[in-house]
Amino acid sequence: MNVLHARALTREAFAPFGQVIELDGARQFDINGGTTRRFHDLAEIDTLADGGRPIVNLFRAQPRSLPLRLSLMERHPLGSQAFIPLTGRSYVVVVAPDDGGRPGRLQAFITQGWQGVNYSRNVWHHPLLALGEISDFLVVDRGGEGHNLEEAALSDIIEVHW
Repeated sequence: MNVLHARALTREAFAPFGQVIELDGARQFDINGGTTRRFHDLAEIDTLADGGRPIVNLFRAQPRSLPLRLSLMERHPLGSQAFIPLTGRSYVVVVAPDDGGRPGRLQAFITQGWQGVNYSRNVWHHPLLALGEISDFLVVDRGGEGHNLEEAALSDIIEVHW
């Protein structure tokens, strides 16, 4: 079995795959007469290809059993996909560059409970990997016509450690 070691999620490490959605380092300013702090433009939402539109969803993820074993990756060729945790629990993010239409070398990240991610269009990623307890996520995704899901089985089962 191949082992993949997860590292802390940072903007710099995740940049080839999309954006980390977090407040630290975000452009911010007061609105509503100074009663609200706005953290502005946190992710590049890309959903308009082929007549798509942005949609907002809630995903309720069941916790994965440990050790985490991966056998499948997916990507969305027509739009980005943002995951914003609502429960403050850490979760695991696994991504890979494209390698001739298949996932390339996998990278794993362990999040802080307040960090979200926005996968850019066509980025290979593992489906949600919640840890410990049922976890809710606000998801900004693409709605509309067209085939926006590709899946690829991994040739070897990968076990994630951190």
